[in-house]
Amino acid sequence: MRILVTNDDGIFAPGLKVLEEIAAEFSDDIWVCAPHEEQSGAGHSLTLNAPVRLHRHGDRRFSVTGTPTDSVTLGLRKVMDSPPDLILSGVNRGANLGDDITYSGTVSAAIEGALAGIRSIALSQVIRRGAEHEQFDATRKWGAKAIAPLLDAPLPSRTLVNVNFPPLPADEIAGIRAVRQGFHDYSRGSVVEGRDPRGLPYFWFGLHAIEHTLDHGTDLEAIDEGFVSVTPLQLDLTHHTSLEALAGRYKA
Repeated sequence: MRILVTNDDGIFAPGLKVLEEIAAEFSDDIWVCAPHEEQSGAGHSLTLNAPVRLHRHGDRRFSVTGTPTDSVTLGLRKVMDSPPDLILSGVNRGANLGDDITYSGTVSAAIEGALAGIRSIALSQVIRRGAEHEQFDATRKWGAKAIAPLLDAPLPSRTLVNVNFPPLPADEIAGIRAVRQGFHDYSRGSVVEGRDPRGLPYFWFGLHAIEHTLDHGTDLEAIDEGFVSVTPLQLDLTHHTSLEALAGRYKA
């Protein structure tokens, strides 16, 4: 099996090394093509107004001066001589749960892979500040367990899988749950205003760590209860019920 590994935290991120170790449990044909620098929050953006450069860091190991989407695109079209069987994105340092997936470069790299018709999985490690255990301990021990059942699962085209690991030592994890996407309380976001050395205003966006809405059967609930969350995501964003309702409003 041929695997392409990418992320949004950059080619030198510790989570990428963890993911390469996990990928090695399934194959020895592993390729890496990741952003040269951190691209957290880049979403599914594509670099259009500047050239993108490709850097080689060794055998089958490359970085891109662009977004996670750029990295997957160049990985498939310029780096690899044939398509991979699997794309793994991560391991992100921080959660990609609920509606945060719309901002996530980690998930978006997997989206790009799914659009190309390749089985794609995004993996993220929820981080707890001040924790004494090694932060990627859960992913190291549970990563392969979460990935293995997905390799031959009957997933439709244009579908990807989003996996999150709770901020716990590996031996405290309760198990793995297949769950739906949850939603955060939108009010948790913050905008901090400040002044730069020239006296000009700037704004810094932030997110509060506390989850306010833990609906049953969601990724947010699973993580809160100490489970690894596994969520299939679809790229067809059409709300079909509303489509039927709207269609009736446009009949001649």
